[in-house]
Amino acid sequence: MMQPYNVQGKRITVLGAARSGRAVAGLLTRTGAKVLLSDHGPIDTDTLKWCKNQGIEVEAHGHTEATLAADFLVISPGVPTTAQPVRAALARGLPVYSELEVASWYAKGQIVAVTGTNGKTTTASLVGHMMKTADRHAVVAGNIGSPLSEHIQNLHADTVVVLEVSSFQLDHIDTFRPDVSVILNITPDHLDRYGGSFEHYAKSKLRIYENQSDADTVIYNYDDTLVRERVEYFISTRDVQGLPFSSQVELSSGASAIRDMIHLQKHALLPTEKLGILGPHNISNSLAAALAGQAVGLTNAILRESLQRFTGVDHRLEVIRQLSGVTYVNDSKATNVNALWYALLSFHAPIVLLAGGRDKGNDYEIIKPLISEKVHTVIAFGESAQKVLGELGPHTKNALAVKTLDEAVLSARSCASAGDVVLLSPACASFDLFSNYEERGARFRHIVESF
Repeated sequence: MMQPYNVQGKRITVLGAARSGRAVAGLLTRTGAKVLLSDHGPIDTDTLKWCKNQGIEVEAHGHTEATLAADFLVISPGVPTTAQPVRAALARGLPVYSELEVASWYAKGQIVAVTGTNGKTTTASLVGHMMKTADRHAVVAGNIGSPLSEHIQNLHADTVVVLEVSSFQLDHIDTFRPDVSVILNITPDHLDRYGGSFEHYAKSKLRIYENQSDADTVIYNYDDTLVRERVEYFISTRDVQGLPFSSQVELSSGASAIRDMIHLQKHALLPTEKLGILGPHNISNSLAAALAGQAVGLTNAILRESLQRFTGVDHRLEVIRQLSGVTYVNDSKATNVNALWYALLSFHAPIVLLAGGRDKGNDYEIIKPLISEKVHTVIAFGESAQKVLGELGPHTKNALAVKTLDEAVLSARSCASAGDVVLLSPACASFDLFSNYEERGARFRHIVESF
């Protein structure tokens, strides 16, 4: 078992020289390790200078045999298990850890870790907002904003560390153990990284609680059959507290949304109409966040105030503006079909839908009835435009394919009428045209605000 006390003097290779890789390389170097930072592509000048100042070795434009001359490897979330140096390391019996795993060795305070196919950014941000409202020292990190490794020096015993955790970060954990784990939902996504297997993807997500035991808490979505069955089996074999949440049924413990009222441990907390965030899916996210807040000692008064004042995160059902009676909504963070499904449920006005990008093995069957019911025009863009057009076009009155997001937004403006919603909810990754979903959403915002 690797821990900070036995890292000193170890030779460690960090794969991936972007933000996560740089952060964990710096952390390991400060604790006495000999680090090689290796990337299959170029490394920017600022990172090269920083590495030189830190005494970190560097290799760019490919991985050499030096990559495997290490006691263990640390990989960034963007590096798949199928990458050649990872496969080679595992074949040689070298341990491979995620940045999250390594950072957790050094973390102080309580850890609240949130995962799920959809809603984890919103839920983690909401829990962080609750901590701020309560004037608690907290850090929100992980898959959201910044890697945990960047924050280690600022953590102390009273800190609440709120982590958004992706399946990629969980693929290579060993001892990572949150005090509170939150599983929001699991639906098909990133199947291109898991050999097309939903089961492999689900198992990765559910690793979030595998090291939890006495005094730890698992918060889970009772309405998601897979999540409910797997978590309830787990807690039946461990001395772990399980707290379910449901927006469909009344529960004897945990949190429920019944008769338009949020109930926490069977006590009425807040009418759902007073939630600060839009959409039925955010009722579930709010239930999960409320349970997480309660688990780290927040009062109902703090929870109630936070739920009312929190208005969401950028690029998730973000209303940009209204123009000539048309509402423009940025949901660039919807990078899978299930996220698009939630977005469509959030509106009662006619929709002009902008969808497309890099396909991840998407199956569009689940949303076709909603497309027929709510969308009068589909504008497909990017790398997967023809697939989106073929899948969704037959289920709407109007459909067309364009190459770029700019063309899509301009086309939407020309065909939208007063009372419509122009919704960017791509259901695809952004990497065909943009570096990330934030850049895609920012471009959408820029175009709309320039009208």
